[in-house]
Amino acid sequence: MSAMPMERQELGDDEVTARAGLAARVRELAEAAVLTGAGAAEAAAVADEIEALTARLAVERRGAPPYVASSEGIMERHTANPVNGTLNPFAPPVDLEVTPDGAVRAEFTLSPLFEGPPSYVHGGVSAMVLDQALGMAAAVSGTPGMTATLELRYRRPTPLGVPLVVEARFSRVEGRKVHASGSITGPDGRVTVEATAMFIMPERFITSQY
Repeated sequence: MSAMPMERQELGDDEVTARAGLAARVRELAEAAVLTGAGAAEAAAVADEIEALTARLAVERRGAPPYVASSEGIMERHTANPVNGTLNPFAPPVDLEVTPDGAVRAEFTLSPLFEGPPSYVHGGVSAMVLDQALGMAAAVSGTPGMTATLELRYRRPTPLGVPLVVEARFSRVEGRKVHASGSITGPDGRVTVEATAMFIMPERFITSQY
């Protein structure tokens, strides 16, 4: 028996703005929690305040992330995406855009929340960003799909706290399969991570979940 799709709340413009602001403040709070020099007593006191605020937000709790309907009436769920979701406080976020030549590109900066080796980005975070960019590039081809394979080559450490560029594009479509490639580049113009991936469009999309 398949699971029943969860009901999703549609947000209006004012709600999106308010929740995006909330996510941004929580993102700042998370970074402050990692970097604070406050003593144990102060940290405990702030934790109590945060617990109270969390309880306020949880009074009305829904079973699934909200969505925003586009001008075409399509349900947009990327608002809660862990890479580019403006309503997700754990997303950097990476503002991916499609360029006139069909590439997917974004300039972004990662905070210490995403640290792996000291002063460098965690390799899994780089993989997450590239997976999202490559998946969006696959969608640009007209054949969106789910990740089937993702291969990465870490050329050099990716630095934290500086502007990075991710760029991806699809290379070919084979039926329901789309192949794409991309990279993350540091501020010096050198590639830090390269990736190739294959995405497969499911035979059926469960439209009630999208």
